[in-house]
Formats: sequence, C-alpha cells, structure tokens
Amino acid sequence: MGRVGENRLFECATLKYHAALSDIPGDPMWEIIRAGGGFMWPIIVCSVAAVAIILERLWTLQSSRVIPPTLAQKVWEWIEADQLNDKLIAALEVNSPLGRLLAIGLANRNKPRPLMVERLEDGGRHVVHELERFLNTLGTIAAVAPLLGLLGTVAGIIHAFNAITANGIGDPRVLSGGIGEALITTAAGLTVAIPSLIAYRFMRGKVERLVIQMEKQAMKLVDALDERARLLRSGT
Repeated sequence: MGRVGENRLFECATLKYHAALSDIPGDPMWEIIRAGGGFMWPIIVCSVAAVAIILERLWTLQSSRVIPPTLAQKVWEWIEADQLNDKLIAALEVNSPLGRLLAIGLANRNKPRPLMVERLEDGGRHVVHELERFLNTLGTIAAVAPLLGLLGTVAGIIHAFNAITANGIGDPRVLSGGIGEALITTAAGLTVAIPSLIAYRFMRGKVERLVIQMEKQAMKLVDALDERARLLRSGT
C-alpha cells in the first residue's frame, strides 16, 4: 500500500471513530475516557493529584503566609524592648515558616554565634523541607503522565494490528478503536504533563526565592543578637 493509501486509511479510520463517538448516547467526556482504554484511569488519577497539589501549594506558598510583612519588625521591637519570653517565642514558632526560623534563633540567643548559626541552618533545612512538600510528587506526575500516554498509544496500536490480523485491512472501521485509543491516551498524557511541569518549575523557583528572603532575615537576627550581646558585655 502506498503512502496515499495509508493516509486515506488513517483518515477514514479517524473519521469513522469520531462519528461512532457522536452516535453513542451519554456524556461525551465519559465516552472519550472509555474509548481511551484502561490507561486513561491512571492518567486521570495523576491529573486529580496534580490539581490538588497545585492548589494546595499555591495557597501555602503565598508570600504573606510564609514571610508575614510585619513579623520581622515585631521581633526587632521585642528585642529592643527586652520583652522576649518563652510564651512569645512559642507563639512566633507557629506563626509562619519565617516565624519558626526566627524562633529558633531567639531560643538560642544566649549561645555563641557559631552554635546559633548551626541551629538556624538545621532548622532551616526542616523549613525548606516543609515548603517543598509534594513538589517531588508533582514533578513525578509531570514525568510519568506522558509515559502513560505513550504506553496507551502502544496498546492502541497493538489493538489496531490485532484487528487487522483478525479482519484484514480492507475495512477501515476495524482500526478505529485502536487508533482512537492511541490518539486519546497520547493527548491526555500530554494535557496532564505540560501544566504539571510548568507548575513544578514555577513553585520550585518560588520556594528558592522565599528561602533566600528567610535566610536574609535570619542573618539579620543573628547580627542583631550578636551586637546586643556585645553591647551588654561592654556595658558591664
């Protein structure tokens, strides 16, 4: 069969497949999912998980929630007024990720600077881990979804060849199911993967920017506490 004949066969099969879908009563979306075969279900699960992660991370990673704009100023005021106590530090720790980091510094304010910095670095790793929660899962979905689509494509082509083996190549209608399955799963996998990858890259960059800002605030706290301790020693 020449290239023209192959193209005509493919076009006929595709048109016949879409015509068959339009003739089936019921929800068109459900019919598309059913026509895509069994690999549509893991792709759908990936899409639901990706949407849930994206919405949760967009809410959690808001700058105002991670780094409240007035929090650092309040902490400086507490330090200058010598109002620090365990109750304030405990409230600061549950306030926000930045508050948790500053609370670690304040809890170790009477210790040597190297030890304070070490505790802040250790606490910072835990804070970063919380900010990056679920992002690895989102990255995995972005990588796996197109592979599931490709696997569905292979399965659809296998079904098409099985139909040719059983019924011959004379009737394009026997290929419609397999070709339709291949096209649908490929499109579905890419539809899930592309937004997931964009969201993953965006949120990774946002976490990095937030971490840099928190590091700056933490080092300002260390410098302020160190300067205060130096002044108290010189005054005595």
